[in-house]
Amino acid sequence: MSAALPRVAVVWRGDRRTRDRATAQNNRYHRIFKELAAVGLAPEPAVFDEAFADEVLEQLLETAAALVWVNPLVDGKTREVLDPLLRKAAEAGVFVSAHPDVILKMGVKEVLYLTRQAGWGVDTRVYRTAAQFRDAAVPSLRGGGPRVFKRNRGNAGQGIWRVELLDGPPGNLIVRVLEARSGSRSETVLLNDFLARCDSYFEQGGCIIDQPYQPRLPDGMIRCYMSGGEVVGFGHQFIKALVMPPAGTGPEQPGPRVMHPASAGSFQALRTKMEDEWTPQMMSILDIGGSDLPIIWDADFLYGPRDASGNDTYVLCEINVSSVYAIPDEAPGAIARAVKTRVT
Repeated sequence: MSAALPRVAVVWRGDRRTRDRATAQNNRYHRIFKELAAVGLAPEPAVFDEAFADEVLEQLLETAAALVWVNPLVDGKTREVLDPLLRKAAEAGVFVSAHPDVILKMGVKEVLYLTRQAGWGVDTRVYRTAAQFRDAAVPSLRGGGPRVFKRNRGNAGQGIWRVELLDGPPGNLIVRVLEARSGSRSETVLLNDFLARCDSYFEQGGCIIDQPYQPRLPDGMIRCYMSGGEVVGFGHQFIKALVMPPAGTGPEQPGPRVMHPASAGSFQALRTKMEDEWTPQMMSILDIGGSDLPIIWDADFLYGPRDASGNDTYVLCEINVSSVYAIPDEAPGAIARAVKTRVT
C-alpha cells in the first residue's frame, strides 16, 4: 500500500461561497495546483476569511505545507487574524510560505531603510512617529526634487505618495501630492493637511519610509520574480502611478506588464546582482536563513541614473511577499519543485 501524498494547502481570501465551491481548476492559481500535482504532491484549496478562520486552521494542521496569497490590506480587511493562525500552523510543523515573521522582515517598506547600504539602496529615511515625520518633512522636501513617502504595510499603491513642495508662506506651505493607488489624481494641499492625512500610518507600530523620486520612472519598473534565492522570471511594466499627468488631464493608464523568462538577455546583469549579491546581502542584514526565504516573492526595481559607462543602475522600490501574482510562465514549476524540496 503506497503512502499518501503530502497535502499542500493553497490559501487565498474569499467568502463562504468561494470556499465551498473552490476546486483545483476554478481559480487563478490553477497552474500552481497542476505543477504541485505533477511533482507528487496533493494540493487543495484553503480559502480564508475571518468568519471561518478556525475551520481554515483545522484544515492547515492536517497538511504538510501552506502556500499563502493574501494581501495585507484589501477592502478594509487586514491579516490581523490570519497571521497568528499561520504561526500556529508553523509551530505544529506545517511549512508556511511566506511565514508572517518573514513577511515582517522583508515584505514591508521598512526593508528599504534597513538595506539602504546594499547595492540596491538610495538616500532612504524612516519616521516612526507622526511628530518625527512633521519635523523632518520640510527639510526633506527642500533637499531637491520630489520625495516619495511610503506607509510601512499596504498594497496596490495605498499609502505611497509622491510629494513636491510648492511656494507658500512659512507655516502654511503647499505641496502637490499624488498617491500611487490606481485612478488617483494629483492634489494641491496644505502641507499640514497632508501630514495629518498620514497620521494613521503610525498606528500599531507603523512607520513611514522616505525616498527620493526616481526621474527615470517613465522608463518602467522591472519586477524580479524569485523562488527562494533563484530568479524565476521578470516582468517589465511602464507604470504611471507616480507620474504627474499634464495639467487638466486625468490619471494616466499603465502599460501592460510584459513577462520575460529568467534567461532574458536584457536582464542578466540584474539577475546576477540579485542572485549573487543583493539577496545574500538582504538575508545577512535581516537575519533570514535560506530555508526561510519565501517560495515566491518579488523585488520591484526602478531605473536609477546611468553609470559612467552608460549602463543602467537599479533602485529597489519595494519587495512583495504576501501575495505575488501574476507570475511568469516558469514560476509555477519552480514553486512546485521548491515546495517538494521543503516538505520531503
